[in-house]
Amino acid sequence: MRIKGLKQNIAIAKYTTYKIGGPADYFISIKNSEELKQALKFANDNSLPFFILAGGSNVLFSDEGYRGLIIKIDNKGLKINGDEIMAEAGVLMNDAVSQSIENNLAGLEWAGGLPGTIGGAIRGNAGCFGGEIRDVIKEVGAVTYNSELKLYSNKDCEFGYRDSVFKHNNEIIMSAVFKLRPGNKENLKAIVFDHIKYRQSRYRLPSCGSVFKNCPLEKVPQQVQEKFKEKIKTDPFPILPVAVLIGASGLVGKIKGGAIITKEHANIIHNFNNAKATEVLDLINLTKKKVKQKFDINLEEEVQLII
Repeated sequence: MRIKGLKQNIAIAKYTTYKIGGPADYFISIKNSEELKQALKFANDNSLPFFILAGGSNVLFSDEGYRGLIIKIDNKGLKINGDEIMAEAGVLMNDAVSQSIENNLAGLEWAGGLPGTIGGAIRGNAGCFGGEIRDVIKEVGAVTYNSELKLYSNKDCEFGYRDSVFKHNNEIIMSAVFKLRPGNKENLKAIVFDHIKYRQSRYRLPSCGSVFKNCPLEKVPQQVQEKFKEKIKTDPFPILPVAVLIGASGLVGKIKGGAIITKEHANIIHNFNNAKATEVLDLINLTKKKVKQKFDINLEEEVQLII
């Protein structure tokens, strides 16, 4: 069975912020639950593996591409109702932030400049500048692989550090309700502007943003905590930034092919010259090895590797 909008041999690279990835055998953008149902049926009928793609800002695809179906979540409805925002999963986080500010609603300003979509942000409990998506989620609508709609309360989402139940149950996020609070538009704009300026000065594109999760203090040996005690921060709980460890391991400026660990932010691997996925992966593995050797800390990727 062929379905409307289905494409073949589509380069994945153009749908990711890394601009890396070979061709997908099949690709489709969906805008509602019915289209998703048809896409899932196509994958099932043809015994195809499938991958749910959100904003493409936190994923690294293989140079060989993807032998299956890429389903791009592309629904973009958004409504304001009092102090709540009802948004579909394909809405860009930047658009949600902008709409909250225009309506004098506070709670999302920490996400100023955050790439990707609402669906991806919820799945990975995105966070920065002391805020996390779980702080403002009231309800999430998701679809199971059997095409059943389920509603999740904040508690049901089982949010953790860059984690949620959706990373483990494989259900597909389709919508969310954000519970915000009254705020001052001008003050919120100033905060968002500062966050965007910070990102522009440190985050080099194409990249996936932060490659590794920061280190919760309970996973940091005491002697390492002492060595870097002035670098420990709350985000939203006490952590040691991974960039500190990478920098102290002498890896800043390390190059593999077209990929480099940037001097602006050591937790960023920048595709500066048509890098291959294998080159980025080489730097990821090198970083994990060096940090383990020097500090006895096991780094965990924040980027999703489809290699």
